[in-house]
Amino acid sequence: MINKIAASVAEALSGIQDGATVLIGGFGTAGIPNELIDGLIDQGARNLTVVNNNAGNGETGLAALLKAGRVRKIICSFPRQADSQVFDGLYRNGQIELELVPQGNLAERLRAAGAGVGAFFTPTGFGTELARDVDGCQKETRFINGKSYVLEYPIYGDVALIKAESGDRWGNLVYRKAARNFGPVMATAAKRTVATVHSIVELGLLDPETIVTPGIHVSKIVQIHHVATQAGGFKRAA
Repeated sequence: MINKIAASVAEALSGIQDGATVLIGGFGTAGIPNELIDGLIDQGARNLTVVNNNAGNGETGLAALLKAGRVRKIICSFPRQADSQVFDGLYRNGQIELELVPQGNLAERLRAAGAGVGAFFTPTGFGTELARDVDGCQKETRFINGKSYVLEYPIYGDVALIKAESGDRWGNLVYRKAARNFGPVMATAAKRTVATVHSIVELGLLDPETIVTPGIHVSKIVQIHHVATQAGGFKRAA
């Protein structure tokens, strides 16, 4: 019987090795799998390469992982924001490596990994410093149908940590609005995907038309609960 439900975050994250490439979903603060990031801190893996849309906000979530000294390199599109002080401090002190990738290229490099595309040409970044690789060498370029393009390669992950709204024991996932963001492409680009969900439903109750990430791309799901607020209601992150 296929059952991808993990009893705990710790169980779902077991086996992540030092030096792993970790794809972490989220767009700003929307759809960040904070419980999985906190679990990764507790799990203890070090020397990580993290792929995310940005480089953390405030002192929690991804910023907390950076502050704990677990990340060697970050690949992202927006490293600097008003509250990115953790990353700023580490980068200025030479304690973390940055690979800056335009957001469209980031999504396409992840999608290419999941689709089995060996590489692709894109006009984004041509003629800029982003057309150089991490060693400073000029990337391959090509002139196609009157436009200039630069060659980009897929981004593969050892593990993807994403946040969904609901799932079933087969690992099928549906998302909530903007919390979807990079989750689907990251799930296909990683060898192993762990997702948090707010609800786990019986098989057959998820409308097949709403399933964005099929269970074949998911290794484990963990149910998390809404946090009660002082007003007596519930707080649910996007």
